[in-house]
Amino acid sequence: MGTPDFAVPTLDIILKNGYDVVAVVTATDKMGGRGGKEKIESAVKKYALAHNIPVLQPEKLRDPGFVEALRSFKADLQVVVAFRMLPEIIWNMPPLGTMNLHGSLLPAYRGAAPIHWAVINGEKETGVTTFFLRHEIDTGDILMSSRIPIGENETTGELHDRMMHVGAQTVLESLWKIQNGNYQLIRQDNAKASHAPKLSFEMAEIDFHKTTREVFNFIRGMSPHPAAWTRLNGEVLKVFMAKLVDAPLSDKPGAFVSKGKDGIWVSCADGYVSLVDVQLQGKKRMPVRDFLNGYQQSIGAK
Repeated sequence: MGTPDFAVPTLDIILKNGYDVVAVVTATDKMGGRGGKEKIESAVKKYALAHNIPVLQPEKLRDPGFVEALRSFKADLQVVVAFRMLPEIIWNMPPLGTMNLHGSLLPAYRGAAPIHWAVINGEKETGVTTFFLRHEIDTGDILMSSRIPIGENETTGELHDRMMHVGAQTVLESLWKIQNGNYQLIRQDNAKASHAPKLSFEMAEIDFHKTTREVFNFIRGMSPHPAAWTRLNGEVLKVFMAKLVDAPLSDKPGAFVSKGKDGIWVSCADGYVSLVDVQLQGKKRMPVRDFLNGYQQSIGAK
């Protein structure tokens, strides 16, 4: 059970190690592309079809037709990677239970955006965890976890692409343990739990009243999606990467300072960040030097 690119390496490694994947459950097709007329299939669906695996795409997980279709496959175990919250009738169906892969070292960063929040908060380390599902989201007993260092300048997108392969290997090792009955479950300590709520466009607005380090971490944590943003001369300017500047502060927070063709500095609470990779509303994403070459207005707005 999964939908995005993050789930594909897990499906791939399970299949290549001889497990009988009887079916895939993924999101319904969406309409998008040019004019919104193109059918967009999930990454997991594309992989499943290419490997002749039956695909189920329920709109509602409690739909009796879907429940019976799923039950007919008589799966011993269900593996969930980046899917939806499952009702008990689904996660409690297989005799060996339902195992989930989560992108954090649980109980830290329970929720929809664990990779983003770990980077935003300046963590030096994160990881992946396999656990058995239960009623409350991301609270089940832990099977395995694998630690992953976070690079000082690494974005969420870069970390995501490393984590999905570590996650796949962790799921495979978890399957070996379940198959051999050689594991001990670890109960999560709720007192140590932290949360990683789903992100929205509104939440991605940059607050330049914070320190340069906090702003820098926020920008890379929101990159590439939903992308941190601010306003330049009234237009939304997305910022995908910035760098710290070693210079004394002489402006109030939120001032854009032109550095000619070399870039744009923005003042924070204790210094400046230099914008590196940007996208102005209605334009393509580009390096800040290219952006400045085509930008007609003056830089110097709050």
